[in-house]
Amino acid sequence: MGTDVNELMAFISDRGGVVRAVRVTEQGFGRRAVDAAVARGLLVRPRRGWLAAQGTPRTFHDAARFGVVITCRTGAQHYGLWLHDASGPLHVAVPTTRTGHVGAHARVHWGAPLIPRDPDALVDPIENVLAYIAECEPFEQALATWDSAFNKGLVEMAAMSRLPLRPAARRVLARATPFSDAGLETYLRNRLRWLKVPLRIQTWIHGHRVDALIGARLVLQIDGKHHVGAQRTEDIRHDAELKLLGFHVIRVSYAQIMFDWPAVQDLIMRAVAQGLHLAA
Repeated sequence: MGTDVNELMAFISDRGGVVRAVRVTEQGFGRRAVDAAVARGLLVRPRRGWLAAQGTPRTFHDAARFGVVITCRTGAQHYGLWLHDASGPLHVAVPTTRTGHVGAHARVHWGAPLIPRDPDALVDPIENVLAYIAECEPFEQALATWDSAFNKGLVEMAAMSRLPLRPAARRVLARATPFSDAGLETYLRNRLRWLKVPLRIQTWIHGHRVDALIGARLVLQIDGKHHVGAQRTEDIRHDAELKLLGFHVIRVSYAQIMFDWPAVQDLIMRAVAQGLHLAA
């Protein structure tokens, strides 16, 4: 019996920790092995017809319990996509025919999905996740998440373009790129595009990578929490080298980019007006 239980738990673990009971039966595991695993606290039954291994993330338990699929922001977290803010309620999807309670604090997304859902799946396909993100998040934040998905190679832009996207998703796709792996890069590209000045993100100059190069000579560097101590000393040294090479450096904080963009934009606008972005 111990061997049966171990094999059962390995089978469930290989499938993400939460499975339909019928899949366990199809693999030849008997009722006794399941009951023994439940008695030992290795398995729980979140809902009739479902089995979940102890230690599986709560979101998967809740999805099985309420008969829903994880999607939108919660789905983006599951896929490791960049999010402006990872806090908030559980986001789930349900079919249009679904009725009943799905959790007091869940954000529920209704409607037919772009990609049909496997009845055993607890997480929406990436295409469905992105479609809901486009409807649920502000444009710029949705764009950053889409860029992250394309950058990770989880879906191709051409494949998304062939799907029957709603207008919000079409707008995001039209501005998306596979070259940004973090939200700040997307924000800079989106916020500065109106200047119609060449912008290169995360490019190398004199042996160091800079956050953004505006035009030919204007460098924008963004300091995060790790820019202290030895890192700060290195930043100062590199700024000095850039200036000796004829570059102009504007250094701002992550907080300024996220919460005081008008002030950052004003600095960039004035620098461009003075021609500091032009080649010498």
